[in-house]
Amino acid sequence: MTNVGAEAIDQAWDGPWYRVRTDRFEASFLPNAGEALDAVCNVDVEVTLTADGSRWSATVFTLAEVERLMETWPRTGEGLSGRYFWCSDGLMVRDPGIESMTQVLAGLLDSGDFTQVLQRLSDE
Repeated sequence: MTNVGAEAIDQAWDGPWYRVRTDRFEASFLPNAGEALDAVCNVDVEVTLTADGSRWSATVFTLAEVERLMETWPRTGEGLSGRYFWCSDGLMVRDPGIESMTQVLAGLLDSGDFTQVLQRLSDE
């Protein structure tokens, strides 16, 4: 995996959250109980930027997970029976795993796209 400036300073479980702290942000992931961290393919994340303390959120999906969901939806009727996928704060990534997703977040900061992709949370 290419390093894009997200060397973890600290990473650990904190209740249901798996927190990864870098020198630029803290990402708090909410994986399913018992899910292997290198296999996470659908997860909510809250990111706090170190520079200004602003908080941002996304639901991160792998492409394979979106495909899997859409293939099950004809049976459930969701997404017009699997004809579309939409989520207001969705971020699609190629590779599963918390480490890979952390690298994507760092890459978004590097490219300047972070604030366009993630949803800003209220500072209240």
